[in-house]
Amino acid sequence: MILSAAIERGRGDALPLPLSDRDFARFQKLILERAGIFLAPAKKALLVGRLGSRLRQVGLTRFGDYLELVTASEAELVEMLDRVCTNETHFFRDPRQFEFLRTTVIPEWMRQAACGQRDRSIRIWSAACSSGEEPYSLAMTLRNALDDARPAWRIEILATDLSTRILEKARTAIWPAEKSAEIPTPLLRKYMLKGVHSQAGMIKAAPEIRSLVRFERLNLHDGIDAVPAGFDAIFCRNVLIYFNPEGKRRVLTSLLDRLDPAGYLFLGQAETMNGTGDRARTAGPGAYIHARPGRR
Repeated sequence: MILSAAIERGRGDALPLPLSDRDFARFQKLILERAGIFLAPAKKALLVGRLGSRLRQVGLTRFGDYLELVTASEAELVEMLDRVCTNETHFFRDPRQFEFLRTTVIPEWMRQAACGQRDRSIRIWSAACSSGEEPYSLAMTLRNALDDARPAWRIEILATDLSTRILEKARTAIWPAEKSAEIPTPLLRKYMLKGVHSQAGMIKAAPEIRSLVRFERLNLHDGIDAVPAGFDAIFCRNVLIYFNPEGKRRVLTSLLDRLDPAGYLFLGQAETMNGTGDRARTAGPGAYIHARPGRR
């Protein structure tokens, strides 16, 4: 009913009026409070560009009226945050980290299992997973490394994101064929299917890796407490750059709390563990472990 009333007030083809500094400040406050994302003043034009089409869709011309709609409708708030989020990602982004996972971390897990120091199960969380390239890169890496291991290993990958729209895309596990260039050829041939007929020009993840990944919507700003602890690895890359210092500290602290005592936390190239005191130390390229790591 709220959305219908908004449409009745305006014309869907009318261009939005300019965004005032006052309303931009209100958007800044709301987005920071609800998503932890800080929009610097230089992002004003970006916000206009991403929300302008939505205003036209709901028949509004004033950003102030859209703010009223967003604050009155949780569904519209989710829609707005979907549009504000930046969802750029690639398969095997930062190859150094996947090489570290393949050559150092996975062999370490295998040695621990052989010595009875851990069971043969791996739980990984891909936070801010975007359209799925990261969790499926993890699935390919793990499956390829552990396929011949006996007894068999159980692999579980939780993939979360704030954007409902991008999660719908990730669940399809379908991407343009140009993405093939990002995937090592042996893994591409082994785990990706080439589209035919109506899906020509596309690739799709094979069932054996799709089955390893579970997608859920999660707001890192206020939803981490609902995530169970004990992950062997957490990938939270290229998202903390959008948080203010206090938000970064809070998220990093919560991520460490959900990491197994012997687990690894992977951050983006421009991100650090600043603000967490002496709780973590560097273990590899963009990889961190507890400063006082333990065992299961």
